[in-house]
Amino acid sequence: MGTRNDTHVSDFILMGLTDSEAIQRILFMLFVLIYLMTVLGNAGMILIIHLDLQLHTPMYFFLSHLSFLDLSYSTVITPQTLGNLLTSTKYISYMNCFTQMYFFVFLAGAECCLLSSMAFDRRVAICNPLHYPVVMSTRSCCSLVFGSYFTGFLDSFVNVFCMSRLDFCDSNVIHHFFCDLSPILALSCTDTQITEIVIFILAGSTLVVSLTTIVVSYVSILSTILKITPTSGQQKAFSTCASHLLGVTIFYGTMIFTYLKPSKSYSLGRDQVASVFYAIVIPMLNPLIYSLRNKEVKNAFIRVMQKTVGSRQLK
Repeated sequence: MGTRNDTHVSDFILMGLTDSEAIQRILFMLFVLIYLMTVLGNAGMILIIHLDLQLHTPMYFFLSHLSFLDLSYSTVITPQTLGNLLTSTKYISYMNCFTQMYFFVFLAGAECCLLSSMAFDRRVAICNPLHYPVVMSTRSCCSLVFGSYFTGFLDSFVNVFCMSRLDFCDSNVIHHFFCDLSPILALSCTDTQITEIVIFILAGSTLVVSLTTIVVSYVSILSTILKITPTSGQQKAFSTCASHLLGVTIFYGTMIFTYLKPSKSYSLGRDQVASVFYAIVIPMLNPLIYSLRNKEVKNAFIRVMQKTVGSRQLK
C-alpha cells in the first residue's frame, strides 16, 4: 500500500479544448449561452410538468426525470469547463476529479436506462393501449426510474473503484476538458487491461441492453403503426415517438462512438468534439426536442402562464 500511495498524484491538470486565448474566450461565451439554455430549458420542463395536471402521466413522469438528469450531468461538467477557460491554472484535485467522473458516469448510465424505459412506455401506449393504465401504473413507473438510477450507480461505483486502484506516476496532464474515463486511463503507468475490460463490459452491457430494448420497442411500434388504416392515425401515432427517437439517436450515437472502443484509440481532437456534444450540447437539445415538437407541452406552458397571470390579477 505504501508504494501505491507514493505513485498517486495529488492533482491533475485539465488541458482543456485549446491553447488559444481568443478561441477560449469564444468557447466561454458559447458554453455560457448553452449552459443557460440548458438550465432554463430543463428546469422549465420540470416545472411545467409539475404544475400542469394534464401532464401527470407516465410519459411526462419519465420526461421530468430525463430533464433532471440532463440538468445534473451538464452541471457536473460545464461550470468546471467554464472556470478552466478563464484561468491559466487548470488544476483539479485527485478527489474532485474522481468525484466528477463518478457523477458523470452515474448520470449518463441512468439516462441510458431511462431512455429505454421511455421507449417501453411508448410501446405499451401504442401497441397495448387498453392495458396501458395497468402496465404503466405509478408503481411500475417508479420501479423503472429507480432501476435506471440504480444501474447508473452500480456502473459508476464499479468503474470509479477500478480506476482508483490504478497508479498515476508518469504524468498528471489530462488531455481533455473534464475527467473522462479514456484520457485518465491513458495516464496510468500500470497495466489497465483488466480495468478496460471491466469498463467495456459494464458500459457495453448498459448500452446494449438499453439499446436492444429501444430497438425492439420501436420495431413493435412500427409494426402496429403500419396496421393503422387512416394515414392521419399513423402520423399521430408516430408523432408521439418522433421526439424520443431523435433524442435517442443523438445520445446513443455519440456515446457508442466515444466509449465502445479501446482507450488506446483515443483521439484528442475527435473524441473531444464528441464529448462536447454529449456532455454540453445534448442536455440543451433535449428540452428543445421534446417541447418544440410537442403540442401538449406547448399547451401546458400556455395554461401555466394563463393561470399565473390570472392569479396575479386576482391579487
